[in-house]
Amino acid sequence: MGIFVFYAGNPNAEEADQLLYNLPEFTLAIVKTEEWKRKVETVHKGSFEKFQRFEFYKNPNHLDRIRIKNNLNQLPEEYELKRIDLNIAKDPSLHELSEDFISQFNSVNDFIDRGIGFAVLHHGEVVCGATSYSIYDDGIEFEVATHHDHRRKGLATVAASALILECFNRGLYPSWDGANMESVKLAEKLGYILNEPYDTYFIDQGD
Repeated sequence: MGIFVFYAGNPNAEEADQLLYNLPEFTLAIVKTEEWKRKVETVHKGSFEKFQRFEFYKNPNHLDRIRIKNNLNQLPEEYELKRIDLNIAKDPSLHELSEDFISQFNSVNDFIDRGIGFAVLHHGEVVCGATSYSIYDDGIEFEVATHHDHRRKGLATVAASALILECFNRGLYPSWDGANMESVKLAEKLGYILNEPYDTYFIDQGD
């Protein structure tokens, strides 16, 4: 899934060393056991940053469709909610807001064919968006971002709600994983229930 790498199994196996040494220049490594954590910290000593992300329960019953649908009515008058079509997907304001909106797809056209997304526009420019950062058979992983000049207006709640409802219409689960407390608060506002925080390693192998 992009720069995310998940490790499990025997950390002392020879293959584990090979996997740890042969990483992209920038990697977010996720491991569950203390043994794996020690392994990552030993192999990449001096080139990693350890921080927490936040895992939520994946239970569609936690998400109240009526409440989420009512969130769409909270969009301020000067803004417009639109499904991301080819024109919006090519708009520089979308990519300036977040490179991750469609970065995991092969192309803009690939995103339009297989991805899902909604954008909030202000005077024709994208100021908030919610998209499928990645997709899998039964669901998506969320990507949400709001322009700093347009925050605290509920735009992310509206865009995320539209994406959740579209996922339900398609029989997909909109999976949420929080990168920070701001993301956690938004998720909880939408109805997601926090499971637990977990350690993540940002590994920088650049020169």
